[in-house]
Amino acid sequence: MMNPNIRPNPAYRKKPRFRNLFLLLGVIALIAIFLNQYDFNSPGKLVVDPALAPPVSEGREVTVAGNTGGYTIVIDAGHGGKDPGANGASGAEEKDYTLALAKKVYALLQQDPKFDPYMTRDDDIFLELDERSAYSNELEADAFLSIHGNTYTDPGISGTETYYDSLISIPLANAIHSKLIDATGFPDRGVKQEQWRVLVGSERPSVLLEVGFMTNPQEEAKMLEDDWQDRVAQSIVDGLKQYFEGK
Repeated sequence: MMNPNIRPNPAYRKKPRFRNLFLLLGVIALIAIFLNQYDFNSPGKLVVDPALAPPVSEGREVTVAGNTGGYTIVIDAGHGGKDPGANGASGAEEKDYTLALAKKVYALLQQDPKFDPYMTRDDDIFLELDERSAYSNELEADAFLSIHGNTYTDPGISGTETYYDSLISIPLANAIHSKLIDATGFPDRGVKQEQWRVLVGSERPSVLLEVGFMTNPQEEAKMLEDDWQDRVAQSIVDGLKQYFEGK
């Protein structure tokens, strides 16, 4: 029997009227949110308010491919933001060259349903080297390509060279390098093993492409030509196709 001198704990007291009122208000709120987000001009299309979207990391700009079910390719435009990379003979910065070429490779891969391309950056932003390879690992990429322009104190040094770190990357390096040499017309400096940090962190087949020397006036002039970049981008895609055909 309840002691009339002890007040029941308010936390356990049932209040049907107020509980039903809260439920009704909750349902009305949900309906209001739905009506606010629904685009009645496009049946079945839900429009998400950007203010309600999850925050995007400022550390990485990600370009997502439109294809699905193909080989996942991560294209890394070397340097960016506060890191200009090499200064070319004309004063051009490596970060701009690598981004231009990476975008061309990405565009070509997007046109092929066999590939799902992604870019570590599609704008002039700075990324840590570890972020680049970590992104490739996160996507479980079938290939990771880091695009660069070479530099040396002697402006007479020239040529194209391709680097890999792990042994699983040798077939990828060989396939792309052979196509690059045909496209650039530069001296063949070979395929080499080197522990570049951007490669060391990668758990996927990965290569670093030193397409040409920006400090060589003749090579840099070619590297900055739009038509030349188109040809080289196509050669990289051809190298990828050859690599996957052999798997």
